[in-house]
Amino acid sequence: MHTSDQIRDFFARSDLLDRMTLRPLSHITLNWEAIWDPEKRQYEPEDDSFAADLNAVIDLLATCERPARYHDHEDTLAERTLRELKWPIQKKGGRWTGADYQVILEQGAFSDLGQENLIAAAAGRVHAALDFGQYHFDDMEEGHCNMLAGLITIIIFHRDCDGSALRVVGNTAAIGEL
Repeated sequence: MHTSDQIRDFFARSDLLDRMTLRPLSHITLNWEAIWDPEKRQYEPEDDSFAADLNAVIDLLATCERPARYHDHEDTLAERTLRELKWPIQKKGGRWTGADYQVILEQGAFSDLGQENLIAAAAGRVHAALDFGQYHFDDMEEGHCNMLAGLITIIIFHRDCDGSALRVVGNTAAIGEL
């Protein structure tokens, strides 16, 4: 079992985290670069940025009970996409085929327990990385890093969609004066 502090440290001072999790949301807000605050031990929240949401998601992952099998949570989302949205996807072996896997999960998460499944899947992936001696996000194996980043991006996107995002839009009147 890994501690909350180990999980938080896993994401600290990352060179890749903002680029891989927040930049894909630049169609919502252009301010995607996150700056690490060593005193507060978190990314600095800024106007019109998802940095505060990134901190909140890291805290959710750090406090989430380790799932027995994180793939089960991803499968729940994919099965919803298949069953309720009628997407032409199927599971072959251990992989879902027929559409981009992250898009399958994003669409499947538009449900009552969608974010909880995303958080459990992401937390499980962090624990698995730590189990394999990958103690920092930037040091993860590329495929698993991309998948974890995708899950975090989807969680932040869903927070924005449901109105629970912490993003604060700054003074847009001043922009017009430029």
